[in-house]
Amino acid sequence: MLEYTAYFFNFTIGVLVLISNAYAQTAATDPGIMGSLTTFLPLILMFVVMYFLMIRPQQKRQRELKAMMEALTKGDEVVTAGGIVGRVSKVTDGYITLEIATGTEITVQKASVTTLLPKGTLKAL
Repeated sequence: MLEYTAYFFNFTIGVLVLISNAYAQTAATDPGIMGSLTTFLPLILMFVVMYFLMIRPQQKRQRELKAMMEALTKGDEVVTAGGIVGRVSKVTDGYITLEIATGTEITVQKASVTTLLPKGTLKAL
């Protein structure tokens, strides 16, 4: 047991000799307001670019879609999110009834309407 303790002690002393001392750096001077601004400028610039490239166009698209849904009237031809093409036969607050074939009507949510087609599109299909 004594042999192992002596070996461990010699090994520890040997390792401690090879490790150099680490000293703290001197205190940096205050960079002021410009130094802080230049540090965060790339991050701020990235958020501004993301706003104009991603967030703003999406908000514009949502406004257009909401206006289209509010303007739906009887006789409009629409495409739903599921790809169903039909003519609006009845409009309520949250739902519309689509005539997808002669005598065949289905009720879908207004939010599922993705595209308002020009008049006469269904006859061309």
